[in-house]
Amino acid sequence: MDKSRIPNFYKMPINERLDAVYEKGLISKKDYKLLKNQQQQLNIDSADKMIENVIGVMGMPIGLGLNFLIDNKEYVIPMAVEEPSIVAALSAAAKISRSGGGFSTVCSDPILTGQIQVVGIKNLDQARNDLISRKKEIIDLANSFHPRMVARGGGAIDFSIKTYPMESFEEEMLVLNINVNTQDAMGANLVNGMCEGIAPLVESITEGKVFLRILSNLTDQSIAKATMRIPLNSLSKEGYDPEQIRDGIIIASDFAKADPYRASTHNKGIMNGIDAVALATGNDWRAIEAGAHAYASRHGRYSSLSEWKKDENGDLIGSIELPLKVGIVGAPIESNPAVALNLRIMNLESATELSGVMAAVGLAQNFSALKALSTDGIQKGHMTLHARNVVKAADAPHEIFDDVLEELLISGDIKVWKAREIVQNLTKREPIKTEDFDAVTSGKVILLGEHSVVYGRHAIAVPIPLNIRVKVEEADNGVLLMIPSWGVEYRLDKKPEERQSFEKPAALILEKMNLSHTGMKIEVFSDIPRGMGLGGSAVIAVSIIKALNNHFKMNLTEEEINKMAYESEKIAHGNPSGIDNTIATYGHPIIYRKGETALKESLQIKKPFDLVLAFSKSEGLTAKTVAHVRSQWKENQEMYEGVFDDIDAIVLKGIQAIQNNDIKQLGELMNFNQGLLNTLQVSTPELERMVHIARDAGSFGSKLTGGGGGGAIIAISDKPSDIVKAFDMKDSNQFIFQCKRVTENDMEKLILVDEYDQEIGSELKEDCHLGDGILHRAFSVFIFNEKKEVLIQQRSKEKMLWGQFWSNACCSHPHVGESVEDAAHRRTKEELSLETKLNFLFKFQYQEKFGNIGSENELCHVFIGASNEMPNVDPNEIDDWKYLPIDDLTQSIENNPDQFTPWLRIEWSKITGEYFGQVQRILETN
Repeated sequence: MDKSRIPNFYKMPINERLDAVYEKGLISKKDYKLLKNQQQQLNIDSADKMIENVIGVMGMPIGLGLNFLIDNKEYVIPMAVEEPSIVAALSAAAKISRSGGGFSTVCSDPILTGQIQVVGIKNLDQARNDLISRKKEIIDLANSFHPRMVARGGGAIDFSIKTYPMESFEEEMLVLNINVNTQDAMGANLVNGMCEGIAPLVESITEGKVFLRILSNLTDQSIAKATMRIPLNSLSKEGYDPEQIRDGIIIASDFAKADPYRASTHNKGIMNGIDAVALATGNDWRAIEAGAHAYASRHGRYSSLSEWKKDENGDLIGSIELPLKVGIVGAPIESNPAVALNLRIMNLESATELSGVMAAVGLAQNFSALKALSTDGIQKGHMTLHARNVVKAADAPHEIFDDVLEELLISGDIKVWKAREIVQNLTKREPIKTEDFDAVTSGKVILLGEHSVVYGRHAIAVPIPLNIRVKVEEADNGVLLMIPSWGVEYRLDKKPEERQSFEKPAALILEKMNLSHTGMKIEVFSDIPRGMGLGGSAVIAVSIIKALNNHFKMNLTEEEINKMAYESEKIAHGNPSGIDNTIATYGHPIIYRKGETALKESLQIKKPFDLVLAFSKSEGLTAKTVAHVRSQWKENQEMYEGVFDDIDAIVLKGIQAIQNNDIKQLGELMNFNQGLLNTLQVSTPELERMVHIARDAGSFGSKLTGGGGGGAIIAISDKPSDIVKAFDMKDSNQFIFQCKRVTENDMEKLILVDEYDQEIGSELKEDCHLGDGILHRAFSVFIFNEKKEVLIQQRSKEKMLWGQFWSNACCSHPHVGESVEDAAHRRTKEELSLETKLNFLFKFQYQEKFGNIGSENELCHVFIGASNEMPNVDPNEIDDWKYLPIDDLTQSIENNPDQFTPWLRIEWSKITGEYFGQVQRILETN
């Protein structure tokens, strides 16, 4: 008998609904009479005993969620909620779920954590060791306060210890987290009582002072998981293709996983269902909410609690995971007659069962919301709007924007990498392969500090995703320099007095490198428009020097390259600051100050931010504006020095704003800087107009960049697409790019090897992964726990290659001079905070291209290790992680190979195949 199925229940009058519920056997005759007479409600006298200052009782509708089949058991689920459509949507979702077998749940034991904070400890290491050595005594004392709970199989089971610095005092605190199995009770008072009871013992052991002793609502030891499978043919709705509905749900899910603004609403929908059940069953919905949202932020970025994918059959698969610590016994529950009645309707056997039901309800509510959003979105063109944003992010040229959008929508793969691939195909440009050039160097914008930097003040410069590529070919005689995009063709083997324009600095480079009489052709391919203040001349100088250095194997250092480029810039601009050639040489955001020993410090960007770069229709001649400012400075040095000091103060505040992740303040400082540049008379009416277009479109700040007198402007905003849209209407050329932090890891050099793993040199990490990639040494680490489950991680979306794809526990590269095994241990600790014995398994070579963005070309060493510790992941490297049974990972890779990195697929095939016996032996001995 399907107890949860009551056809047309929503159409019945209330009395008939009660009859139907009774006839289904969901309530007893006594409960039926209570409901008939509405005597199950909380009375005023009982309410007065529950909280303070009672003046009345507030009613809340109780509705029944029908059709639920959870773990092959029928459920009718009472829900206390005032928002319309939730109960109906849930019941509809539960009905659809039955076509795929209903919901499946897995729940851990009902563990609640109590925390004891200890301060004033003189020796933290000794205190930690003493607590661990007396663990049994502490656990036994905690359990002595609740022997009946222990007799039922519950009670304190373990504790962990953590230490944290105290921001307000120059010391560290120690926190003892005690885990308690509260069985079927919510357990808040029980755990608080245990913490109070053992506090004196903890205090005496640590010789410190116990301060807080209280439970935690982040109940991540009590996890509930639910899954559901919906056959594609069950996703029917008039006017919609089932595949559209399925894909719309998945796209909405991906949005929530990636973006915290969307995730907050996404998770609110989930909690609509869970909170309603929590209220109906007398559980603390506030605690559940707090724990759920904390859990959604566990990887350092707020994300969705659920996930939706499609399987190999094209069916929709939904899953949810969140902490759910609930109870079905205890005074708060038993004192409310409505709660007791609702629990009887649900026919639960344990609190763990209730947590599984609530997880299923949350997933059902999520499905119904996403289905509604995706179908509305398809009808109203939301998918097209999303696709337009993706095309914008891919920097599609204005003239082919609509064509890219159309092909992207047809492909159904609404991803930035796909849009970029389409752009490349439509423009008939082959992907840039770094191995085809002797040097590739990026342009720059000055964020703050133009002109004043020439006079010894600070400036901030960041690279842009426009570059110059140089190829050198040896020739029989003469030196030919060609820049096709600029319409330039120079003969450099001229007499010095005959040289013009860029022939002079280019010839100087050849003289400095003793190559003036070597026949060659130097081809320069530029994405950087000339005269836009993007450091084009400096980038060309640096690129040519690097190309000649690489081609002729001259082994110049970066400092030598930078000095030579600066000498070239002096000829081109007369009195340059040196910032353009410096950032071109080193290739990462810098703080710069001119001087005998120039300051060139890496800019520490803690959180990436977006800039819009927009080009004017007039070229700016840097040499001309620099000369103009110098002539004015000579006439009134005191006034101009004051302006330069003001700009310098703005730059220093800008550095602080970036370090504080305060882009609004950075924008205001850019506005002030623009005002002072206008004072220096280097802005133009066109640049001013563009600056105000950006500000009117919501930019926090906007200014010219570079020498001025024409050129380009930059704008900062949390909605850069709005700025681009404003310029679209003005027929301007612009694009969005991201300023992000550069670590030593970004600038590291990788070990180049041949097919026999013999070292043949080193190259920058970024260069090794561009184009088809350069063969280099790498490693992969696999971690297994005692259950023979394997740890996998979802790579950060900030990764250049395969961001958001699932991969093995750790994969990286050894530093130059570092052994592969040492590097594997180092990165396992840095990324996962895990230290374990690693065993070498095998090594192999592979090459895989990631769209048109770049490639992996690696000779990879594979290690395995064992650990039962939970990883504490680096959020800059990893977005998510989980342990999977071996067979589950194999099945997932077979079903959805495009969700996993190529190296994982290759390695896992070997691990579960020819090396499986060796893996088992290693794990048995660890």
